[in-house]
Amino acid sequence: MKVFVTGVNGQLGYDLTKNLLSRGFEAIGSDITEDFKGESPCISSYEKNFRYVKMDITDKTSVIKTIEDLKPDAIIHCAAWTAVDLAEEKENQDKVRAVNVTGTKNIAEAANKIDAKMVYISTDYVFDGQGTRPWEPDDKNYAPLNVYGQSKLDGESAVSNILEKYFIVRIAWVFGLNGKNFIKTMINVGKTHSEVRVVNDQIGTPTYTVDLARLLVDMVETEKYGYYHVTNEGGYISWYDFCLEFYRQYGLKTKVIPVTTAEYGLSKASRPFNSRLDKKKLVENGFTPLPDWKDAVKRYLAEAKL
Repeated sequence: MKVFVTGVNGQLGYDLTKNLLSRGFEAIGSDITEDFKGESPCISSYEKNFRYVKMDITDKTSVIKTIEDLKPDAIIHCAAWTAVDLAEEKENQDKVRAVNVTGTKNIAEAANKIDAKMVYISTDYVFDGQGTRPWEPDDKNYAPLNVYGQSKLDGESAVSNILEKYFIVRIAWVFGLNGKNFIKTMINVGKTHSEVRVVNDQIGTPTYTVDLARLLVDMVETEKYGYYHVTNEGGYISWYDFCLEFYRQYGLKTKVIPVTTAEYGLSKASRPFNSRLDKKKLVENGFTPLPDWKDAVKRYLAEAKL
């Protein structure tokens, strides 16, 4: 199988490429930069099965031509504008929609032209984040709280309106090796501060891109299309709980002070209080769930060498 991965320079795209190549697939990675920005050892032993192509997903002509020429069997669309607070700034909102909506529509139309499967990576932010009931994959009571969430929801609509062979996979609280994330940021802060403040009223579960990549490749090998929710197992926690655990595992003695979102007060974009995602549909469709998030943190810290 030949798989085309957008956003290969990001956390998930990078780990997807590694997973695909380790399992013997041909992987084509694309991003907006001239060259592949991942750590080269991930592809050194699989060089004959990996190719990088520069592609701007907002350029429809380029997207169609590139994908028609390469004719992948599947496209995993990871490229996105993910800077949630910057998305709220008026001067950025057209760019956000160009990437997350128009870019996604371009990818979906290209997939449709060559009859390729498509995986679209979405987010818990498509919901309003209220209440305590875990969101189910087929819930339709959308009400995004911010520009980013609305753009990802509109991207979902583009995919589902254009294609029949699609997987829409919502994830949350992502961390991986090839990029910035909450763990990396907070450990760096913790090394230079005696205490940190972390919100304790936003509830969800982390997602390790290494584990997610494995599941996405499992998924794209099937025809079990539809909406899915994917995070690591281990129950629902707050960002405060998350920080306490990775500080403990790392050996940092920095004091972690729990605060409410209102007390924290630094974000331009509204955040969901309820990011609980119901994942039972994975098991119902024969997919192996991700490992416990504490185990994921342990493996990440060993690999990241922060």
